[in-house]
Amino acid sequence: MTAVMTESAQSSPQSPRRSTRRLPLALRVLRSPRLARVLFLPAVLIFWLISNKLIADSWGFDSSVLATPIEVWDFMYAEVTGDTVAPANLYQTFGISLRRLGLGFVISMTVGTTLGIGMGLSKAVNAFFHDWVMALLAMPALAWALFLSLILGFGDKGPVWAVVLAGIPFVIVNVREGVRSTPRDLFDMSTAFGVSPLKRIRHVLLPSLFPFLFAAARYALSIGWKGLVIIELFGGQDGAGWTFKFWYDAHRLHGVIGYSMFFVIFALVLENVVLEPISRRVFKWRPSLNQPDIVEEDMDVVKYPALADESLSDRDTIIQEKN
Repeated sequence: MTAVMTESAQSSPQSPRRSTRRLPLALRVLRSPRLARVLFLPAVLIFWLISNKLIADSWGFDSSVLATPIEVWDFMYAEVTGDTVAPANLYQTFGISLRRLGLGFVISMTVGTTLGIGMGLSKAVNAFFHDWVMALLAMPALAWALFLSLILGFGDKGPVWAVVLAGIPFVIVNVREGVRSTPRDLFDMSTAFGVSPLKRIRHVLLPSLFPFLFAAARYALSIGWKGLVIIELFGGQDGAGWTFKFWYDAHRLHGVIGYSMFFVIFALVLENVVLEPISRRVFKWRPSLNQPDIVEEDMDVVKYPALADESLSDRDTIIQEKN
């Protein structure tokens, strides 16, 4: 079969041929994704400077109010080195917020995973909690921030509960859909072989849930972090959100932009340094999407073991002679 397909592909005059002509070096460099990523930051800086100039000329006020890239850089460098006029330095501020985020994340993942599995396995449980989950999804983080600040005050309880309430509905929905997408045949086969319910959950359900759990964790962290910053901003007395408001109240635009950059850096570090390596390690057992599981040449090797050391072109010739 392989030989027939190869001969027909070679003899067909209409079979498309891939062009071997390479593009000029300059054009390849201009079309390179790496160059696009390198040029993004200079483009942002140029746009920043031009915008400051246009705003100052159009509105006619003191241009010193606007923050320049150099001022923001100097501010961020001073914060990193601990030279700040804020009540707490950068590390103390983020340490307080990360402690609250971690505690709220653990609670939301634990409770959300339990409820999500229950809603996915039982129609009655799903019907009971469905409207509650939809209500939590519809509630904006700002509403939770104001409500929890009035009820729980300015301590740690309000921010932790804000992280939980903001992230838990996304965990429940993702886990529930993961349970529903688990192949029913695997459950039937495990039941037929007398597998215990605990082993069925461990070896059948949880491996199918891993992609949904990682998606839920990403949602819980991102949405929880936003809710945490909002409640610290409106009803806190410390933390990253409160320090962000401190620079806003001080009318220091470079401080506001600088802390916004710290938020972005934190999100990128969390994704690329923590979540992405864990995801690659957990899912390295899965085959690559770019490589098929079985190709025709592998089937030829199974049928003719002597072909294992032969090249693809020699395999076609040997198979044709044997047939």
